[in-house]
Amino acid sequence: MHEIEPFYNWRHLYTAEEDPLSPFYGRTYSEFEFSHTVYNYYIHPQWDEFGSRTLYLKILYADYELHFVIIELIGEWNDAIENDIMTLKRDVVDKLFSEGITKFILIAENVLNFHNGDKDYYQEWFEEVTDEEGWIVALNMPEGTQYDFRRKKLNYYIELMEIPNWRVYKPEHLFMKINDEISKRLQ
Repeated sequence: MHEIEPFYNWRHLYTAEEDPLSPFYGRTYSEFEFSHTVYNYYIHPQWDEFGSRTLYLKILYADYELHFVIIELIGEWNDAIENDIMTLKRDVVDKLFSEGITKFILIAENVLNFHNGDKDYYQEWFEEVTDEEGWIVALNMPEGTQYDFRRKKLNYYIELMEIPNWRVYKPEHLFMKINDEISKRLQ
């Protein structure tokens, strides 16, 4: 797991640690010191810790004019014990939402497991963004993780999508592709 890095091909366009509106503004990273773990396996030091012991993230891109953010996730999404959705919502999402972000793209291909808890924070997040004509999408979540996610009917709040080749897009093009798809579904 220590070799799985957050997607880095957009770093010339955006870095969260240099964005004064980002919850991770001012963070510094080591390329050599591995300190965070998932399942007792070290993960790459570029991943950001946000208060969960099992789930980490990286804001890959934020556009405050188009009101969207792309966040890559890694680890175990555990609402049952860790209440990861509460921590994610309060410590990351709320801060981005207060800066005008209403469309959230979560790259979930490295979310290895999902353990459900209450739906309250999902519902709150969904209501906040839809009131502002926004949405939440999880891309490329593994099948087993999707199964648990759907079983709890959380796909009502977070749309599950598959775009296996998302890395070939520029951030704005990925956003437009997803936004167009959601617009078609709503019509």
